[in-house]
Amino acid sequence: MTTNEPNVTALPLADQPTAKFPDSYDHYRGSKTPIIIDNGSTTLRFGFSTTPTPHCGPNVITKYKDRRTNRPVLLFGDAVELENNSRSQAKTPWEGDVLLNADALECSLDYAFLRLGIDTESVDHPVFMTERICSPLHSRALTSELLFEQYTVPNVAYCLDAMMSFYWNNRPLQESQQDGLVFSFNSASTSIIPVLGRKGILSHAKRIPWGAMQSADYLLKLVQLKYPTFSTRITTNHANWMYRTFCEFSDDYLAKLRRLKDPLEMQLAGRIVQFPYTATVEVEKTEEELARLAEKRKEQGRKLQEISARVRGEKLLQKENDLAYLTALREERATLGKREWTTKLQSEGFDTDAILDDSIKKLEQALNKARKKEIDGGGGEENVEPPSFPLLDTPDEELDEEQLKEKRKQRLAKAGYEARIRARKEKEREREERAAEEKKEEEERTRDLSGWSQKLRSEHEAAVLKIKDRNRRKAALSDRKSAVAQARMKSIASLANEEKVGRKKRKAGGDDMFGANDDDWAIYRKINIAAPSSDEEDDMAQLQTLEAKLLEHDPSFSTEHTYAAQITKRSALISAFRPSYEEGDTEGRNRVHLNVERWRVPETYFQPPIAGVDSAGLAEVAQMVLAAFSEAEKARLVKNVMVTGGPAQIPGLLPRLHASLRPLLAPEMELNVTAAADPSLDAWHGMAHFANMTDYTKIVVTKAEYDEHGGERVKRWWGGNWNAAV
Repeated sequence: MTTNEPNVTALPLADQPTAKFPDSYDHYRGSKTPIIIDNGSTTLRFGFSTTPTPHCGPNVITKYKDRRTNRPVLLFGDAVELENNSRSQAKTPWEGDVLLNADALECSLDYAFLRLGIDTESVDHPVFMTERICSPLHSRALTSELLFEQYTVPNVAYCLDAMMSFYWNNRPLQESQQDGLVFSFNSASTSIIPVLGRKGILSHAKRIPWGAMQSADYLLKLVQLKYPTFSTRITTNHANWMYRTFCEFSDDYLAKLRRLKDPLEMQLAGRIVQFPYTATVEVEKTEEELARLAEKRKEQGRKLQEISARVRGEKLLQKENDLAYLTALREERATLGKREWTTKLQSEGFDTDAILDDSIKKLEQALNKARKKEIDGGGGEENVEPPSFPLLDTPDEELDEEQLKEKRKQRLAKAGYEARIRARKEKEREREERAAEEKKEEEERTRDLSGWSQKLRSEHEAAVLKIKDRNRRKAALSDRKSAVAQARMKSIASLANEEKVGRKKRKAGGDDMFGANDDDWAIYRKINIAAPSSDEEDDMAQLQTLEAKLLEHDPSFSTEHTYAAQITKRSALISAFRPSYEEGDTEGRNRVHLNVERWRVPETYFQPPIAGVDSAGLAEVAQMVLAAFSEAEKARLVKNVMVTGGPAQIPGLLPRLHASLRPLLAPEMELNVTAAADPSLDAWHGMAHFANMTDYTKIVVTKAEYDEHGGERVKRWWGGNWNAAV
């Protein structure tokens, strides 16, 4: 089910389980027809050997107590999806790649025999069952005990699913078809089994701990990392469906990544998964309501501007008062003694004269900057007549209290006016100096254009690096566990800490455990690291000036070299990797975009370290398997390379496997890589075909042999875990 947009696929709804009724047992009653069971870790396939197709279903059970009836409930297969309580307690007979859960296995066998319609007290049919390569004896003993003791079957035989799939796809076995190299893709592992003369050489077989289950989990982690705040819970079943539907192998993974660096290529390669959502209903407003809201926003904007202007004026007045107070304090230094001055200085919060002078200097710079901004936005102030301050020339004795207050205001106003005049003159001087510098720069550019351009390019590169370093530092400071944030916090803490550290402790280099407790971050959180500084504004202004000059005079410098173009290019790649949607776009916010993950997850079969698994890939393992054979035997093996198993249906596997094996072989060796006709069911069909042949009776373990030798008993034959090659 897809939506109207391209590359958008809606997440399929879970199929509701349907009632499945038992088959008729009349045809098989007393016939001794073998029962074929492919006991997969995700899918259970079972049926009589004479049936054309098996019954298939999820190999999972769950036990829980129904809240309404207060009775225990046992569910198997797709019925597990009925309730949330059942899904949370589901389990399979397998733990990874090992059969361990006896109760789950018993439930699976119960379901299989009941579905086949067997209504007798015992199962009077031979059982032919699969097991994993190098299966532990405990798992086989557990299965044999259930079959012989619980169901009293007459005999049991075990085989490898990969060998039976190879047998089914190469029948009738000619001499040239009895050799091959089988790649068996399972849910929890992937095995490579060499076959010579129709016999699996298990002593040289290899297995890697990676399968479809790990691939789906890895895709789920990547999606959760990509969408940490996704509105819908993404489950393992969702990840498994996305893996089987959208992922594929690439012939050359690194070349594929290089192509995906182009935002357009990544956008075309992406697939979108639309998760279910509830659309929000927006009430349409009339034109009158929209106009009223617009007028309300304008009024709010005007009020905010007035409040901001008033706050700026109050701050400017406060700074002027502080500057006047500190200046008067510094003038008292000449009238006081050294001890009195030191006491006075410390009472005002200054340790030394240098700190006082530095504070006055910073206040003057801040006032000059604020007044310059006021002059720049003031417009025609130069044509306005100078204000008068009549009360300043009148002695205080002749003024009343109101006039004294007005006189203080006029004194501050006069100081501000004089400061603005000085700032205007300073600005005129800076304008003249800037004109002189521009003239000098023009002469330098006329004399040596290449040298001038190289110098500006160096300055441009340095400015870009400076801005990038500041951004990286900001990103590191936002992570409390980063080294930059830890160092900054410790610096702040050392300034705030009143406890004196002894000389011996400092010399010994005692451990500083500050930051181990979350309470220690209270100081750190009080500091706003996101506030823009004046240095950032100056750096950006300098960068824009350099770029404007280079664009105007340097023909080799284009808009692609500008900082904005670099940011836009990176933003385009990030947007293609994970597009963003607006706040009210409910449909877009319930989408998962798969692009790089489509090839990254299957690549783990050939490079398991990508997912943190310490194992060799399929190509390396195949090389180790082939190295154990002679050149003649190796040529026989690679002439018939077959892949089987459900996960082998991922697109692109055959070309990638061929491209990985070809460099390992001599040029004259023939290499054929094929897939099983039906990777999921061919193992069952091969078992059913072989069980109907006379050779089947030679590989079974009877009840008498079980009683004598135990559950680990198994016959030696070409398709089992113990054969003549051992």
